[in-house]
Amino acid sequence: MAIESLAFKEEDQDIGPFRRRLMFAWGLVVLCLSILVLRLGWLQIIQGDRYVQRAEANRTVTTTNRGSRGLIFDRNGTLLAANQLSWSLEITLDQTAEPLDQLIDRLSEVVTITPANRRQFRRLREDLNRYDGIPIRSDLTEEEVSVFLGQRWRFRGVDVNQREHRIYPLGALGSHILGYVGSISQGDKKRLEKEGTLELYTGEREIGKVGIERSYEHVLHSTPGHETLEVTAGGRSVRTLDIVAPKPGQNLRLTVDMNLQRVAEAAMEGKTGAVIAIEPKTGGILAFASLPTYDPNLFPGGIDPESWNYLNTSPEKPLLNRAMRGLYPIGSTYKPFMALAGLETGAVTADYMLNDTGVFQVGNHRFRDVTGSPKGMLNLRKSIAISSDIYYYWLATQIGVDGIYNFMKQWKFGQKTGIDLVGEQTGILPNREWKEKRYKQPWYVGDTPSLGIGQGYNAFTLLQLAHATATLANRGVIMTPHLVSKIEDPVTGEETEVNPEPAGKIPLKDRNIDVVIAGMTDVTRIGTARSVFRGTPYSVAGKTGTAQVVSIAQDAKYDAKKLRRELHDHALFIAFAPSRNPRIAVAILVENGGFGASAAAPVAREMMDYWLTGENRLELPPPKGVPLIDMKAQRQRAGRSGGNER
Repeated sequence: MAIESLAFKEEDQDIGPFRRRLMFAWGLVVLCLSILVLRLGWLQIIQGDRYVQRAEANRTVTTTNRGSRGLIFDRNGTLLAANQLSWSLEITLDQTAEPLDQLIDRLSEVVTITPANRRQFRRLREDLNRYDGIPIRSDLTEEEVSVFLGQRWRFRGVDVNQREHRIYPLGALGSHILGYVGSISQGDKKRLEKEGTLELYTGEREIGKVGIERSYEHVLHSTPGHETLEVTAGGRSVRTLDIVAPKPGQNLRLTVDMNLQRVAEAAMEGKTGAVIAIEPKTGGILAFASLPTYDPNLFPGGIDPESWNYLNTSPEKPLLNRAMRGLYPIGSTYKPFMALAGLETGAVTADYMLNDTGVFQVGNHRFRDVTGSPKGMLNLRKSIAISSDIYYYWLATQIGVDGIYNFMKQWKFGQKTGIDLVGEQTGILPNREWKEKRYKQPWYVGDTPSLGIGQGYNAFTLLQLAHATATLANRGVIMTPHLVSKIEDPVTGEETEVNPEPAGKIPLKDRNIDVVIAGMTDVTRIGTARSVFRGTPYSVAGKTGTAQVVSIAQDAKYDAKKLRRELHDHALFIAFAPSRNPRIAVAILVENGGFGASAAAPVAREMMDYWLTGENRLELPPPKGVPLIDMKAQRQRAGRSGGNER
């Protein structure tokens, strides 16, 4: 019995530790299972939707399809900016089977690929996804396409596709109006992100940079479509799940007449400067030229380094839009507005007679007439006709700087006119506060006389001068200058008119306007521009102007022969016609051109002859190096790209 009892106790002692270990193991298993159950519940119930979306994202990928960019026409229906199909050699990264650099090296043995092509490819690769075809070469010739297609089997993931690219059928004509499109930069992306429109440019490669292309980018740009693909775990596409067609951009019809534009640019051939013509009653821009110009066809698809270097380093600065970004003293073209200021403020009457002795004295300083000779007794009308400097030195001191500022501000001198182009300069319309802020100096009495002849601290754009001239022709009714007259839906053909209402009216007495217009009409009949407008079948109200570029000592005489070309005076001319019911107002600037009557006024004569009599009404010249695009075909192509969501 004792032996049996001892054996039972030893067995019980062995089972106890085993049971404890078993319970611990079971507890560990239950804990792990609980963790797994909780984790499974978290993933399946609480986070289920999230992971379903991620799984779907891994299963599908979306590629972007671009629509056609809107077309641009002039007022007569002439096609100015179009889209043309061209062959593009493209690499789809998810389909390649070898290192990218090696693939491109092999491609370059078949099709010419420059270092610039490689750089552009790398930039586009950062912006586009691996399922998009990324161009390594654009504008392939038919021969290059044939050579590649014969060896396409050697290059997995590489193919040729037809893509639309922007062209400008008239080449350099009107380039500062149209502007151009170019590759989307980081600066563009930041601006689009700030505007909240960056997602509309997914997969997009180009954007409007300047001119109408930039200012109406939101209208011309298409709404992108997309294609949803089902892909394998390795990223290979299997099938198309959904397609949403892109919507084409809207078309623009401009107020510009490109034949008048041609006349203006031809008249300015060999000159540097700018020309603007406006329809006074509407504010529509009829011509808008900055010379020299450039070919906007250089930019779509990426400009070559040589052309870019020339455009940026050329002393003529062809990329500068002189019409609305250049700042100039406007010389005697300011005098009609000064005359109105004098009449409206009561500083002078139309009949007041002043003796022009050739010199106007302020303290110890003598202000001289540009001709150096006295003009005798004259009233306000005659002062405009023969362009007396002495009269306007005196008148400026009678009105005073603050009076001049308050009156001229109404005409948008030194202000933005509101034209529908991005980048307009403000200019300088000086007053006491401006000088104290700019130079930390008070306004002196001797600062005022030069303002009367458009010199001194005055610095305006030609657009401001043209706008003021059109407002004068419109007898004080202010019409905002604009370039776009209609916006058209390319699919439905529905047109939206762009007709700005009057922006205001400058309070002017009719008799004062009549006196000033009579003086300007005398300019072209018996005054400084009489030889240019002799024999016109229409009446012209105009004013010549010569603006000094370099200061001349008061006892010295201006001698252009002793000065470098860039120091010669600027030549200006403003005019509107017919004088009593104006249909066109113009402003012309010829940099370093000398006298306005000889360098600028003839340009106005040619433009007015075309607009008012039909002379110079020739066909537009054929574009250089750019094929003409059929307008109807462009409309049909734009319409086909705008489908409904499927």
